[in-house]
Amino acid sequence: MANSADYGLGPSAFPRGWFIVAESSEVSGEPRALRFFGRDFALYRGASGNPVLLDAYCPHMGTHLAKSRSPMIVQDGQQIEGDCIRCPYHGWRFRPDGQCDDIPYHDGPIPKSAALRSYPVKDVMGCVMAWFDPEGGEPEYDAPFLPEWDDPSWVRWELDHLGEIEVHAQEVLDNMADVRHLGPTHGAPCQYFENEFAGHVCIQRQGGFHKKYNAMLRTVTWYTGPGILLSKQQFGDALTYELIANTPVDDGRTRLWHACLSKSPNAVATAEDAVAAKAIQAGALASLASDLDVWRYKRSAAKMIQLPSDGPFATVRKWYKQFFDLREKAAEHQQGVNGVYPVKNFPVPDDEARALEQGVKFL
Repeated sequence: MANSADYGLGPSAFPRGWFIVAESSEVSGEPRALRFFGRDFALYRGASGNPVLLDAYCPHMGTHLAKSRSPMIVQDGQQIEGDCIRCPYHGWRFRPDGQCDDIPYHDGPIPKSAALRSYPVKDVMGCVMAWFDPEGGEPEYDAPFLPEWDDPSWVRWELDHLGEIEVHAQEVLDNMADVRHLGPTHGAPCQYFENEFAGHVCIQRQGGFHKKYNAMLRTVTWYTGPGILLSKQQFGDALTYELIANTPVDDGRTRLWHACLSKSPNAVATAEDAVAAKAIQAGALASLASDLDVWRYKRSAAKMIQLPSDGPFATVRKWYKQFFDLREKAAEHQQGVNGVYPVKNFPVPDDEARALEQGVKFL
């Protein structure tokens, strides 16, 4: 299992950015134990309805806030108070910002060290997205959002939970440059292709005849930071946005989610439209399954033979490094790659292909 150091990504083992940590429907007043970025978390929804994500272990005696279900404070439904959470061992209470504000048996000042790290979280498009930064900084950009999510003519997704695979997310992001795998892996060899890099966003434009769809497939795909891919796709009469999200669990181990947001032919989507949308999502998942099958069984490509006609793998990897380096160096990485990159001796998108981008907001 290759890790971040094997890819030469930077001083941090984990990247900075917005990541999915749960589906919104999973999060309630009962704390959930999570593991991402090589650390353990407690996630819950407070009385305000807002999700809260904290480091899992109470600083008092190291109790996991979310895993113990037998203590009476948990069984009696008293662990969550408003938007705060109490430790199930001694009842210390922590605010959403992680600061302890009550020790039931202590009248003196609360030690400043009685605090947990708290993480910015948002409910976005049926997902709980968390901002992770190894340096502990605030978000540098907004979590991605599609205005179509609030349009009643679009059928909202429910996430496909794809579990964990022992592959570094670097190899997931390599697909953004990999023009040559689309034919052998997906049955949709490209007829045009290019990449563009703009700050924290990586864009792919591609299209070709898709064997399974029996139609021309045109896509514009972008990563908002290192963890969340959105792809606007058109094939036949279908128009959809595909979501593929990766979140590091440990260094070299990744959890994945998938979903599709689909346009219905009606001003307000019907039950029949919802059935059709589920079929579209299932078809997209079947295509992604080909990638998953490869990722599960390949060795790492920390070192690889790269041909000029493969696509700009090296540039994608340079772009990805900004999220592993210090914040102050991110602009330097961006300036080194910003721009449009065609593939040698390969067609670029024409005006019809670029028209798919109408209404898309990458930043």
